[in-house]
Amino acid sequence: MSWEKVKLGDVSESCLGKMLDQKKNKGTYKPYLANVNVRWGSFDLENLQEMKFEDNEDERYGIKYGDLIICEGGEPGRCAIWKEELPNMKIQKALHRVRVNEEMDYRYVYYWFLLAGKQGALKQYYTGATIMHMPGQKLKEVLIDKPPLDIQIRIGNYLESIDDLIENNQKQIKLLEEAAQRLYKEWFVDLRFLGHENTKIVDGVPEGWKKTALSDIADVVMGQSPKSEFYNQIGEGLPFHQGVGSYGTRFVKDETYSTSFTRIAEAGSILFSVRAPVGRLNITKNKIVIGRGIAALNHKNGLQSFMFYMLKERFFKDNLVGNGSIFASISKDELLNQEFIIPCEDVMVKYDKVVRNIDDKIASLDGQIELLTEARDRLLPKLMSGELEV
Repeated sequence: MSWEKVKLGDVSESCLGKMLDQKKNKGTYKPYLANVNVRWGSFDLENLQEMKFEDNEDERYGIKYGDLIICEGGEPGRCAIWKEELPNMKIQKALHRVRVNEEMDYRYVYYWFLLAGKQGALKQYYTGATIMHMPGQKLKEVLIDKPPLDIQIRIGNYLESIDDLIENNQKQIKLLEEAAQRLYKEWFVDLRFLGHENTKIVDGVPEGWKKTALSDIADVVMGQSPKSEFYNQIGEGLPFHQGVGSYGTRFVKDETYSTSFTRIAEAGSILFSVRAPVGRLNITKNKIVIGRGIAALNHKNGLQSFMFYMLKERFFKDNLVGNGSIFASISKDELLNQEFIIPCEDVMVKYDKVVRNIDDKIASLDGQIELLTEARDRLLPKLMSGELEV
C-alpha cells in the first residue's frame, strides 16, 4: 500500500536541548536527559545529572507527555516517547524534542523511527565522517509515511499493547532485583545472615569472614575493541559489546557482531562498565566479544549471583564506589584491588542458592521479553507498509 510521504518538519515542531556550560548557565539546578539516558523505547532514569535552567527556559527545553526524545549523536535517531516518568524534565543539547501536530499519532511516528533505525534508513540524514550526528535541519527533512490518522492510531495501539507487556516484565525484573539486593544488605551489611545468632563478632566482623581483594575471588577479562571493519549487523561472528549502550534491563542485547575476536566473555559472565558510567552491571547469556568499555567477571567458585549483588552494593551509583571514591574510568588493577568483606563459604553458598532462584525468575521474564520483542519486530515492517491491517 502506498501512503503519502511528508517531511517530519512539516508535521511537527522540534527543538534541540540546552548546551551544558557551567560558566554561562544561569538559574536553578534541574535534572535533564542526556544521550545516555535515551534507549530505544525507554529511558534510563538512574543517576540523572543536573544543570542550571532559568524559568523562561522551561517551555523551550521542557518536555511533555507524548513528546519524542530523539538522539542527535551517538546513535542518531534512537528515540523514545516521554510519558511524564518524572515531572519538570528538561533535555540537554545531545537530544531533540519532537512534538507532532494533530495530523500524526506520536506512537506511530516512534514506531516509524524504530523500523527506520533497524533498516538503516536514517543514515542518509547523518552528518560527519567518523562521529555521526543528525542536526535539527536534517531531522526536519526526514521523510516519513503518513497514512490516514485512524490507521496511525490503530497501528500505535497494537504495537503499544506488545510494548506494554514488555514494560510490565521489565518492572517485575526490577522488583525481583531489588528484593535480592535487600537480602544482600540484610545478610552482609546489617549482618543478619542465617545463623548470625550463633556467630561471634571479632573486630566488627563475623568470625571466619575476611577482607580480601576482588582478585582473590574473581577472574577478570578487560575488553579490547576489534577494528570497526570487522563489525556487522547481520549475525556474522560473535555478538560484540562495547559499553552500556547495549545494556538491557538485566541482560545485554546482541545487535552488533564482530568477526574478529579480541577479548571474549563467556556465557553467564557479569559485564562491568569500566568507563563512564563506571560500575554499571549486566550479564551476557551468550559468548561475546567485549570492547574497551567493558570487563567480564566470573567468580572463581561459580557463585555468580552472590558476586553480582556484591558488586551492585559497592558500585551503587554510576562512577561512585561505596567507599566514596569517584571514577571517570577504572583500570584492571584498580578493579582487582577493590577490597570486600567476604563471608565464609557456607554463608556465601546459602545466599547464592536463595538468590539464584530469584535470578532464574528474572531470566525467565527476560526470555519472555525477547519473544515479545521478536514478535513486535516481525510485525513492524508489515504494519508500517500497510501489508498487514489491524
